[in-house]
Amino acid sequence: MAERERAGTRDQADGGAAPRIGGAVFENPISGERILVRVSGAATDGRLLVFDLHLPPGAHVPAGHVHPAQEERFTVVSGRMRFRLGRRTVDAGPGDTVAIPRGASHWFGNAGDEDAWARVEVRPALRMEEMFRRTEALAGLGHLPGTRLPPLAHLAAVILDFQREVAVPHVPRAVVRAVLGPFAWWGHRRADGRGRGDGCSGSS
Repeated sequence: MAERERAGTRDQADGGAAPRIGGAVFENPISGERILVRVSGAATDGRLLVFDLHLPPGAHVPAGHVHPAQEERFTVVSGRMRFRLGRRTVDAGPGDTVAIPRGASHWFGNAGDEDAWARVEVRPALRMEEMFRRTEALAGLGHLPGTRLPPLAHLAAVILDFQREVAVPHVPRAVVRAVLGPFAWWGHRRADGRGRGDGCSGSS
């Protein structure tokens, strides 16, 4: 089960001072998140990723999800956040920490009328930073009508490429791959076409 406790932000990795980097910044066009990397996975041999998460009012992840092989720990620095952990709802304010075990379904968003800022620790780092970079790139690919979601082919490609980092709750991986695989193939084909400059237009 997820853990909620009072705690201050921590700048230490497992067992000692965490090496810090001049962090990369990622903007998530789907959720409205702004992510500033404080400690990269490369700096901790993949054991830990630390980043600051900024959510403007109304911003939230679009759906519940799980991290099959990672644990997450959110410590709210300012503002208020709301978490849904399975069937539970947890409101967290400055100094509160919410820990989410690997494989636990969760959702989060800004629960207030001012920006929310949290320090997030992810163990192990895996390819989370690469996933942030790919998600940010979706912003330039257009949107599904009436939503902030990118075209399904490109979204499917990201979901399938990062199944160790994020997954759909309660749906077997094989089912997700079977359903999204054809869309992901087209998304990769379109991406390869843009890389060649031909736009991959027309029929094959």
